[in-house]
Amino acid sequence: MSERKLRILVAKPGLDGHDRGAKIIARSFRDAGFEVIYTGLRQTPEQIVNTAIQEDVDAVSLSILSGAHNTLFPKIIDLLREKDAGDIPVFGGGIIPEDDIPGLKAAGAREIFTPGTSTETVNDWVRDNIHPRA
Repeated sequence: MSERKLRILVAKPGLDGHDRGAKIIARSFRDAGFEVIYTGLRQTPEQIVNTAIQEDVDAVSLSILSGAHNTLFPKIIDLLREKDAGDIPVFGGGIIPEDDIPGLKAAGAREIFTPGTSTETVNDWVRDNIHPRA
């Protein structure tokens, strides 16, 4: 019996109205053999966390271009912990300054991808670092 596909939630938190990057990464995940759940635009941290739990995902991938990453990443990670789902890893990317990455990782983000990162690099990272949850 083959191992089940990884389930990745691709989410666009906050007021950011640009989703081209999220759609590109979602399509790339799908083409790499992952199962993808895409939330659509303007999701609250609560909506993202509730979807992650309801869909029993293996990871949450956030796409943020609005500059609210220092607020939204930690809020989502904290809410997952509060709802006993802290074992769901959170990673993501977007327009995130290099100087902000250490703080996001300290808050619990597993990885941050910056503009210009290839989809192949992201897919390889997911394969190497995200595993089906028990």
